Amino acid sequence: MSARADSPFDACLDEALVLARGWVPRWLGKLLETLHQRETSAASLNEKQAFSEARTVLASHRNLLAGRFIAEISQVVQGFSATQKKAATARSLKSLSFDDLELMDHHQVQETVERARVQQVVKMCTDEELVTFNARLSRAQGHEVVRNETNPLRPDAVVGALMKALSGLHVDEAVRALWLHVGAVSLGNELQQFYRSLTMLLDGMGVQPAGYVVVQTAKARPAASVAPSAVRPDSVSATAMLGNDALLTLDHLHQLLVGNLEHSGGSAFDQGMSGSDNAMVRTLAAEVVTLMLRRIVEDQRLLQPVRDLVQRLKPALLQLARSDPRFFADRHNPARRLLDAITTQSLAFASEKDPGFAAYAQRVHETVMALQAPTQSLPELMPVLLQRFTEADAAIASSQAPKRGLAMKTLLRVEQRRLLAERVATEVQARNDFARAPGSVRRFLTGPWAQVVAQARLDTVEHGEALPTDATAHRYMSVLPDLLWSSQLAQTSLNRPRLMKIMPDLLRTLREGLDAIDYPRPQAESFFQTLMGLYEAAYKTERSESDSPQDNPPSRQDPDEYEPWMQPNEARDTGFMEDLAIDTQPAFMDTQPVALLDDLDDLDDGETADLPTGTLTVGCWVDLMQQDQSLRCQLSWASPHGTMFLFTAADGRSISLTQHGLERLQALGRLRVVADHGVVDEALDAVARQALRNSGRG
Repeated sequence: MSARADSPFDACLDEALVLARGWVPRWLGKLLETLHQRETSAASLNEKQAFSEARTVLASHRNLLAGRFIAEISQVVQGFSATQKKAATARSLKSLSFDDLELMDHHQVQETVERARVQQVVKMCTDEELVTFNARLSRAQGHEVVRNETNPLRPDAVVGALMKALSGLHVDEAVRALWLHVGAVSLGNELQQFYRSLTMLLDGMGVQPAGYVVVQTAKARPAASVAPSAVRPDSVSATAMLGNDALLTLDHLHQLLVGNLEHSGGSAFDQGMSGSDNAMVRTLAAEVVTLMLRRIVEDQRLLQPVRDLVQRLKPALLQLARSDPRFFADRHNPARRLLDAITTQSLAFASEKDPGFAAYAQRVHETVMALQAPTQSLPELMPVLLQRFTEADAAIASSQAPKRGLAMKTLLRVEQRRLLAERVATEVQARNDFARAPGSVRRFLTGPWAQVVAQARLDTVEHGEALPTDATAHRYMSVLPDLLWSSQLAQTSLNRPRLMKIMPDLLRTLREGLDAIDYPRPQAESFFQTLMGLYEAAYKTERSESDSPQDNPPSRQDPDEYEPWMQPNEARDTGFMEDLAIDTQPAFMDTQPVALLDDLDDLDDGETADLPTGTLTVGCWVDLMQQDQSLRCQLSWASPHGTMFLFTAADGRSISLTQHGLERLQALGRLRVVADHGVVDEALDAVARQALRNSGRG
């Protein structure tokens, strides 16, 4: 919702900029005082020199930093609308992924850790005031419920502005880190008072707080209570493997990924592995594997038997981490591919009773048993097990390939026809005589008849022919002058002989074209009855030009004008769910969106969970409510222009939807996203975020 220029929301933002000009210099002054106090009380000469340098550099850059910080806050506020539009692509700390970390350099990692630490402290200082402020600000924007992401002044945005201001200063990294470390608490206190003042402003303007909505999610359970089978005699204790003091940080994880820890034996992390040149590497790898598996076995999108079986893979994967510490980061590694295959295929089943689940579970069980009593080294055994596990699915995919290929080819043709029909409709609308025709005729020409012409043009191209003057498509376009003229009563009533002459050929061509695309008979006859009614009226009355239907306002847009035409055989080949047949009643009424709750996500701003919306990515899994039953299926293909989508159920059945139908199902709650990324990918992303939180607590 966009606020008016004089709205409480805009007044709040204006006041925020005024307040920032006061609290930013005040915070920098407190930071200088604190640095001086630390310098005075420093226990060692090195520490004293570090605080002295940080204080001296800040004193020389104080005014410049204050101006840049205020300017960045102003930029955040003024660019709020654009930021909202780009929210899907903007990166935040809580969206840090495992793949992102591998691409970072050391400087980027350190900056991310510094920002995390500041956000952690600031969030702790401002939590209480921020809850109240968010409620008022959301109401000022017209929201009935709190939407924290619409607050341009939230702590992560302010900290982000500070980091951008610091990045423009040419100061040593150690000095910058000391500023952030020492000034985090005082920054949090300033923001606490900042939010309190803005809340009082909104309260004085009569803005009532919006309500908070708690969305029930599938909360991850503690590892000890995952399942009775979670603790097994053959499992390896994480404590025994890692030691009591092991704590994965973002810097350690980054060094592990880029290979900078190969000769770290004898370090503080050399727990129980002294004498090894890569003890730290193996220890960190074991911690990553442990955290990754913990996330997977807590993922309630996987059925309980699958989580139990994945838990039993832990000893083998920990052992593999000793010889191949980075196997989980290599998507082509057989062990990583095997874990991906097991978890991805599990998403195809919503219940243990689903067809095919028993066979799938048996294959997983056989894989686990083979790893528990390996007959050869794990690096040699993993490719064998991967091939054995995926053979059955490869055979099924091979058998379904022709059917899926036909569906994709058909949907591609439907999209091409639709795009071409839009061009035809534009050509028709550009005619001088188009606007004078009745609304029913205009809708027919830009809807069904545009599809007829588009189909004819496609047929001509597919047969490798040029477009001669006597081609079918040209003939279908040539009826436009007669059809548009004959539908105008003022014209036809003055020239009945011409109407009698053109009527037979016109009606025959119209029927021929509609039959060519298998247009439904009831809709066709309805149009012809309307047309014949116009012709009968032309014989009964003589009307002046001013009484022509051209003055009638256009009626409501017909669905045929914006929906792709799907012929019966095309609908059969693709399992098409017709948009107009989609039930308007919402489904999944007694359930809530399934979203893993990150129990350690201290960097979040308390935002409620949202149902994933928007364009789906190929490969994502969804639950689709069809005929009062929930069907688990995967998005296997999307057309180039994003107007057609093909889903494949676990039993191989194809289901296709238009973009309009997909959005409508989502809005009705009849299509719910289960997973838009791989389970292993999400687990590793959670590991990276956990490492970031650990760094922030340091």
